[in-house]
Amino acid sequence: MPEQTISRRHARIRRRGARYLIEDLHSRNGTFVLGERLPPGEWHALHDGDELSLASAQLVFHSLLVPEQSTTPTLITRSVDATQFAPALDPASAARSDLEKSVQRLHAMAQASIALGAVTDQATLIEKIMNFIFDLFPLAERAFIMLRNNERDPPAPVAARLRNGRTVDPADVRISYTIVDEVLHRKRAILSVDTLADRHFAAHASIIAQAIRSVMCVPLILGDDVLGLIQVDTSSDPHAFQEADLEILTGVCAETAVALKNFQLYSEIRGLLDGFVCASVQAIEERDPVTAGHSFRVARYAENLAIAVASTDHPALPNASFTPAQIREIRYAALLHDFGKVGVREHVLRKEKKLHHADMRLLEQRFLYARACFERRAWRDLAERHLLGELSIAAFRAERERIEAELGEEGARLEAFLDIIRRANEPSVSHTEPLSELHAIRCHTCHGTDQADFQLLSEAEVTALSITKGCLTPDERRQIEAHVADTYAFLILIPWTRELAGVPAIAHGHHEKLDGSGYPMGLCGSQISLQTRILTISDIYDALTARDRPYKQAIPPERALDLIAEECRAGHLDTALFKVFVDSKSWETRSAA
Repeated sequence: MPEQTISRRHARIRRRGARYLIEDLHSRNGTFVLGERLPPGEWHALHDGDELSLASAQLVFHSLLVPEQSTTPTLITRSVDATQFAPALDPASAARSDLEKSVQRLHAMAQASIALGAVTDQATLIEKIMNFIFDLFPLAERAFIMLRNNERDPPAPVAARLRNGRTVDPADVRISYTIVDEVLHRKRAILSVDTLADRHFAAHASIIAQAIRSVMCVPLILGDDVLGLIQVDTSSDPHAFQEADLEILTGVCAETAVALKNFQLYSEIRGLLDGFVCASVQAIEERDPVTAGHSFRVARYAENLAIAVASTDHPALPNASFTPAQIREIRYAALLHDFGKVGVREHVLRKEKKLHHADMRLLEQRFLYARACFERRAWRDLAERHLLGELSIAAFRAERERIEAELGEEGARLEAFLDIIRRANEPSVSHTEPLSELHAIRCHTCHGTDQADFQLLSEAEVTALSITKGCLTPDERRQIEAHVADTYAFLILIPWTRELAGVPAIAHGHHEKLDGSGYPMGLCGSQISLQTRILTISDIYDALTARDRPYKQAIPPERALDLIAEECRAGHLDTALFKVFVDSKSWETRSAA
């Protein structure tokens, strides 16, 4: 009770036999019955109609129990034969029957209130409402619910059921729009007893065609919004529903409207989060247009694999299945798994070859410089000898031809070196040995114009060209690998809901390997969750098959699956999950349900 004057544990009422007792639990402001304050800790009998005061809250006590017969002796002054006055139905039995019905309805209403508060999705809410309607109204033969998708559209049937439990397709529901329009436009609950005789409805063909004899129709209202309506009717009993029934249905509809509005707000918040996540991922991927779409594809593969896991009979995946909330969690983790790349320098993120584009241009200029230095040195020596008169005309010509031949040989050697470098500069998808010719190029010395010698390749360039897999140097790889920790650092700042709390951890581990050789934490075996293993396989598959990466040629799915199978045999990836991935063809686009 939201009263500040009432203690947290103020008082309690207990039933003993046919009596009810109240006890004050040492409350601060006291408990009063008929104006008298009760001593704390003592039980006090309650009688029907007693006025209670819990601090400033005023209550009236009513008992639904049949009062016990008085034990006080009664003086009998006259007796008559009562059988001649007895009606066909015993009044006491009728009273007990009415009381039992009231108790049953109160119980059903309480259960409905509890259930509506615990429901977390609209489909379950509608199902429970349908069940409770037939518990609350035993004479109801049919019930249906109509809801609006938005304020502009008219409500449409979303559920319909008969008392025998048979579900009716909402598209086949016959609706009296005479009643529906009255309820929606005037925002009033309708009770029509003996509808065919009701002057408001009797003349309408839709009511006559459906033979509606008694009907209740109540709008689902919250504030000024009409979210829809619930109609309960019967075609057999013209007096099936009373005013008390209408009040009960109105109460149920009020709670239903609150639940539906909560679902709408939840859906809007969910859509807002989804839109923010997708927009953020798109913004990050635009830093590197060549990999645009990667995160969205990985999310699709991961969702498909998570769904397929539920139907597998693989002994290594017993009872492995995911709820819709967990699948959504996997999707968000997949969408955001590379978010930390926002902190990676752009020239590293967009690196296509083992040497950066600018470094390769500089190296090519160095080769041109080496060639020019060789030519300059040769022709300068020839000119100096000619000026000193050391060479005759015939000797000069012979020396010139020799120099031209040497220049041709040196030019061909330098071009061959450059071809080797261009081949070594191409990244490889799998591990390859570095070209042995690189050592010979590294040892080749050239003479500069100022008599200083220089090498064609620097130590850093040789290191880069000797990369056995991919195109990143050890330092660049550390920068790229740091994106995993950066992703986690970003994601843990988001106040995720309870059902999405695992998103940061799932994304954090997508480069971990089962044998502990992954990064950033070196997790192994059971330390890596099933959700993260799903993300890892999906990420690797797209990295191998994507056609938008300039540093490698896209490989066909069959070859990609072979490479992933090798990783499984090496103990890096989950073999059982990979088998489900292959069997279900999780990389294929699924049609929308």
